[in-house]
Amino acid sequence: MTVARAAARHAAALLVAGAVVVGLVTASAPPRSAPVAEESDPAVETPSADHARGPDPTATMLRQPRGPFSVEQRDVPAAAAEGFGEGTLHLPAAGDGDVGMVAISPGYGAQESAIAWMGPRLASFGFAVITLGTESLDDEPSARGRQLLAALDHVAAAEDLAGRVDEQRQAVIGHSMGGGGALRAAAAREEIDAVVPVAPWHPRRGWSAIEAATLVLGAEEDRVAPVDEHALPIYAGLTGTRAKAYLELRGADHLDPLSADATIAAHTVAWLKRHLDDDARYARFIAPAEDDAEVSAWRRG
Repeated sequence: MTVARAAARHAAALLVAGAVVVGLVTASAPPRSAPVAEESDPAVETPSADHARGPDPTATMLRQPRGPFSVEQRDVPAAAAEGFGEGTLHLPAAGDGDVGMVAISPGYGAQESAIAWMGPRLASFGFAVITLGTESLDDEPSARGRQLLAALDHVAAAEDLAGRVDEQRQAVIGHSMGGGGALRAAAAREEIDAVVPVAPWHPRRGWSAIEAATLVLGAEEDRVAPVDEHALPIYAGLTGTRAKAYLELRGADHLDPLSADATIAAHTVAWLKRHLDDDARYARFIAPAEDDAEVSAWRRG
């Protein structure tokens, strides 16, 4: 375990993050592989003129606490949150063009604060990000999936955001059962372009209905949702996606993603930029470097 993750684990352990072991199905998982760097994505040679924005990316920029865009924040109180508990909307400053929408769900037993660090960080790279609190702390993945979709719809329907967000470009992210919820949301809505389940928990193994590009982030030392029982079988079951990848965080446990993490942020931003914005400049940052000490396994396609 790295020193940074050891410190983060101590802080994250103060949060409640349980897991309901209901109908758990254990399946054989594909073997893990060591990180292999990939420099380019042959599918797209140039960034989309409509959606690419910001300076040319660097590895250092992607690991910074904030990206190139300033961010404004809006609270979404429970009274205004139709179909989900509550939330916070993080927006790049006006004038940065229409941006893709991202909804993020916490896991079982966790409040919005558990994943709050992701909101402003991702938004500062040019996305409209809503971090949500669920209607109940013990909502299962199916309910979290519905609430992720409701949160996206809330952003898309905001009249004062017309021209600032692109409702045709949607992504979902979630931790633990929130990751399972992200998968359920993507399976239910074909308009979703990108999915990032983080230390995901879900007993289902077949995800052929998901077409969205999916980056599965596993935690090597996860004892709540062990990668061999959840993240890796989920990855193997993604048989209909436009693109998929699996990245495993070395020495990380189930709670580590609840604290700000440069590796999670860098690869999530690169994935969203490539698959939500069609920005080919970020393709070479999706795979980890061969000597990346923070990554214990990497698979793609």
